[in-house]
Amino acid sequence: MKTIFHPASERGHVNFGWLDSHHSFSFGHWHNPEKMHFGALRVLNDDIVKGGAGFGTHPHDNMEIVSIPLSGALAHKDSTGTAESINTGDVQIMSAGSGLTHSEFNASKTETVNFLQIWVFPKKMNITPRYDQKTFSADGRNNQWQVVVSPDEKDGGVWINQDAKFSLAEIEAGKTLLYKNHFPGSGVYFFVIEGKGNIGGTTVGKRDAVGVSESDETNIYADTNSTVLAIEIPMTF
Repeated sequence: MKTIFHPASERGHVNFGWLDSHHSFSFGHWHNPEKMHFGALRVLNDDIVKGGAGFGTHPHDNMEIVSIPLSGALAHKDSTGTAESINTGDVQIMSAGSGLTHSEFNASKTETVNFLQIWVFPKKMNITPRYDQKTFSADGRNNQWQVVVSPDEKDGGVWINQDAKFSLAEIEAGKTLLYKNHFPGSGVYFFVIEGKGNIGGTTVGKRDAVGVSESDETNIYADTNSTVLAIEIPMTF
């Protein structure tokens, strides 16, 4: 087993007033040559956007872009004709493919929204742009992994153009949950949304992350009630 530890305190940080963002990997105004990506995982931003503010219309291509609201809601519009509200409990993905434009704003004029913005390098280039969004009940992740993103729609998650799976788990204090890889040679980036515990032998707390590779399974132990996002990803692409 090979592990890397990304403590929350060492993430990149920018605050533009309307946007307060922490970066697990190099992004925008923050660059760290040792944190460019983990396999095909390119971006994991923890964004807080003030009421009424957001990201104006801008382009993307050949990237899989996942948004997971942790609190609040986002108003999304894109050039595919999609106009949706993305609420807490939802998971959204855009397969940018050959190119699209989109905007994302806080759906509230007064309350902040906190969401994870995650980018994954695609498996196939220049596909027709695609949008998907689903709502997931937290009951489906109590002491178990709930798949929310997958290339196999039979898993119940939103579809991704990559051999990657995103899974969420809410683990009770004192319990251990085993994660078993789905793809040969893949790695898993575990991001602690809430709580503290131990992942693959590394002590972790809120917003810490551990990347695990060269292993087919990983134990996650929760010291306190914890919410963990597992991003299984190709290590070569």
